Amino acid sequence: MFTGLVEEKGTITAVEELGDSVRLTIRGPVVTSDAGHGDSIAVNGCCLTVMTQDGDTFGADVMKESLDKTSLGDLGVGDEVNLERATRAGARLGGHIVQGHVDGTGHVIDRTPSEHWEVVRIGLPTELAKYLVDKGSVTVDGTSLTVVEVSDGDPSTGEGPWFSVSLIPTTLADTTLGTKGPGSRVNLEVDILAKYVERLLAAQKNQPKEDDA
Repeated sequence: MFTGLVEEKGTITAVEELGDSVRLTIRGPVVTSDAGHGDSIAVNGCCLTVMTQDGDTFGADVMKESLDKTSLGDLGVGDEVNLERATRAGARLGGHIVQGHVDGTGHVIDRTPSEHWEVVRIGLPTELAKYLVDKGSVTVDGTSLTVVEVSDGDPSTGEGPWFSVSLIPTTLADTTLGTKGPGSRVNLEVDILAKYVERLLAAQKNQPKEDDA
């Protein structure tokens, strides 16, 4: 489990094609300081397992499922990524509960700069929009953010659903979201609590009433 508080920006140092998977080698001095084989590190919000470690770099395999559902397959040597180690039991939950299981990808629509922050609008798949609410939580490229506004889009103009977030100076400086321009793909993970509620309500709805038994 993670909290969505990015610890550092790492750098892709190698990409090895392995047929239906990819081996990424990533430099990250902070997250490798106490990492070992089998540990979990979130890379742009996707939970990966440390397979190799050499100094301040680690190698992790990205399977086809992750390549299909995340933007990790777009990465190349020199690209920066958001990194976070798995949270320890008893640690402060500074962000929100993040599994590192990406639900899908969105794209940056536009950015509106202000004096001390930026408002970023992100388009997302229709099937994920239902899980977002104003002032709720969402994970974007591994960063825990508060949703400012949610829109179902405008079919008359062809605009799909989107949500907006406000990025404070720390987020702009310490994560890759500070440099994501319009059109950039981002990994999205919706709040797991919303999915549990949906599942429970669906099960309750399908239960036969006592009169029908």
